[in-house]
Amino acid sequence: MEYIQADIWVRFQRMQKDDGKQREVHFVGADDVHGAPIMIAAEKAGKTPQEFVAEIAAGRKAPLNGFLISFDNWHSTDGPENYELSREIYRRLKAKGLIVSRTIEQFFDPVKEMFLPDRYIKGECPKCGAKDQYGDTCEVCSTVYAPTELKNPYSILTGATPVMKQSEHFFFRLSDPQCTEFLKEWTLGKVNGHPRLQPEVANKAREWLQGKDGEENALSDWDISRDAPYFGIEIPDAPGKYFYVWLDAPVGYLASLKNYFSKTGGDYDAFMADPETEQYHFIGKDIIYFHTLFWPAMLHFADMRVPNNVYVHGFITVGGEKMSKSRGTGISPLRYLDIGMNPEWLRYYLAAKLSDRVEDLDFTGEDFIARVNADLIGKYVNIASRAAGFITKRFGGKLAAGWALKDTPILDNLRAAAPEIAELYEAREFGKALRQIMHLADEVNAYVDEHKPWVLAKDPEKTEELHQVCTRLLEAFRLLTIYLKPVLPAVAEKVEGFLNLPSLEWSDVSKPLADGHAINPYEHLMQRVDDKMLEALFDAPQPAAETASAEEKPEPAIEPLADQITIDDFAKVDMRIAKIVDCSLVEGADKLLRLSVDVGEGKLRNIFAGIRSAYKPEDLVGKLTVVVANLAPRKMKFGVSEGMVMAASGKDDSGIYILEPWPGAKPGMRLR
Repeated sequence: MEYIQADIWVRFQRMQKDDGKQREVHFVGADDVHGAPIMIAAEKAGKTPQEFVAEIAAGRKAPLNGFLISFDNWHSTDGPENYELSREIYRRLKAKGLIVSRTIEQFFDPVKEMFLPDRYIKGECPKCGAKDQYGDTCEVCSTVYAPTELKNPYSILTGATPVMKQSEHFFFRLSDPQCTEFLKEWTLGKVNGHPRLQPEVANKAREWLQGKDGEENALSDWDISRDAPYFGIEIPDAPGKYFYVWLDAPVGYLASLKNYFSKTGGDYDAFMADPETEQYHFIGKDIIYFHTLFWPAMLHFADMRVPNNVYVHGFITVGGEKMSKSRGTGISPLRYLDIGMNPEWLRYYLAAKLSDRVEDLDFTGEDFIARVNADLIGKYVNIASRAAGFITKRFGGKLAAGWALKDTPILDNLRAAAPEIAELYEAREFGKALRQIMHLADEVNAYVDEHKPWVLAKDPEKTEELHQVCTRLLEAFRLLTIYLKPVLPAVAEKVEGFLNLPSLEWSDVSKPLADGHAINPYEHLMQRVDDKMLEALFDAPQPAAETASAEEKPEPAIEPLADQITIDDFAKVDMRIAKIVDCSLVEGADKLLRLSVDVGEGKLRNIFAGIRSAYKPEDLVGKLTVVVANLAPRKMKFGVSEGMVMAASGKDDSGIYILEPWPGAKPGMRLR
């Protein structure tokens, strides 16, 4: 998720100009490949660690490209730049007296015959007593401790009870008062008047720095070394000793940038020394300890640039639960792509839920379908599809002249929203930004319904008005596309081709389409989400064991009942008695009838109903039936449907039966 979150923010930055100059943005990342887990996994696979991580790196390209992640460079922490920078940081810290060596007692697996990294030891938390906790931090109470503090420890490699052995280790002196003071200022300080860290992260940092009881100097020195065998970077002048993976892992950001500059001819040292350079990280909430304490302290005391901000996101849950293959709640990015799901569906869905807070995001299939189909198709894409055809067929593919000189509140509102939407993107309030954009799309669609280009097209005297209306709609669509481009880059590129425009930038909001501007024929921009795709996305849960039965239970003749609702849920649905005043066939639709119905409002409603196979239009005129009156109007290719006719059907498609009230019912009466 952080890749998508970071990519949206980066794409927004790339659309900006400062004093007329394109903003310089470099987006880099790297595979974290060092550490005991990789070493042991490679050993089990019968490969060298380098071979093993090469396979991991080769598989990275598909999901990154598939979800349109626009990294400028992707590197590996096993690259030479990472070795160079990690050792340089160590040497500088050592020169300042912040590296010390101590002989410690460390857990040793007598079966595997190796010192155990903290993540290869489990036991009971010394603070809260939670079982099966790793040897560095408790996932229940968040207490940080040394592996030797665990109660009832065991090796996760062999299950053996580890024994204590002595070994020389190297420590970064985080307990030094100058480190504590710096970290208090950095973690709890402000940047441009705003807190550097999100409230949830700052509170956790305060707890780590001061302890839960408020004592000073709560930080312990950080053990930055591991004993051979270990896949990693060997410490200078210390044979058989390696940097702990979390020392060199964040250095991978800088190493990737340095690698990128070496490819492009950039000057890494000059860039990092420039006071105007800003550095941002996007991470998950499970690694904030390393990124908000160790990482900034390492850089600061090594006289290197410290990050401006570290942005933290929560986890993705599915249906309120953590992902689990056994429960059928696992989402595989590759499977998502393999079954043909549009990556921009997921980009939009996640963005619509993302904020600047550290909150878990819940994925549900129903919500996913509703958001994508309603917002992207129903509100956004349909604007272009409803206007472009008239421009192409009736006006030779050219927009109207003089349209921009006329007072058009809808376009004024769209342009006026640009600063607010930009501020929301900048602050990573993507959900708020998209809600604002979709509100604007609603206003554009209201403009469509008000001016009805399909009606104007039938009146020869309204040809010029049709031209003007459709031109304004395409301008509105262009503005919406600019606002959505960070989230929907592929769609935006298609729109640029369709509207015959260069790559859209944020400043283009103030540059309307030219009089008589020629566009290209409209091509479909995005399809709706298919329910069956969602079913295929989730790993099927393991089938429960079947119990023996003397005879098979007959299959029910009706559809299974829906989930229970409350009386409050039912009260939200406003069903009314309606009189069918008129009914006709819908040209080009095999299943639909067009009904004009009276629900007691003093006007008629237009409703499309999929009942053509069961009823002739003439048989319905004058009949009373039941409609859902408060259903949001649905824009269809044939017009707007303003409600839903209630009808019954069996699961075997045995027929369709509209509801008919008893004699005495009147149009407008509510069903209760």
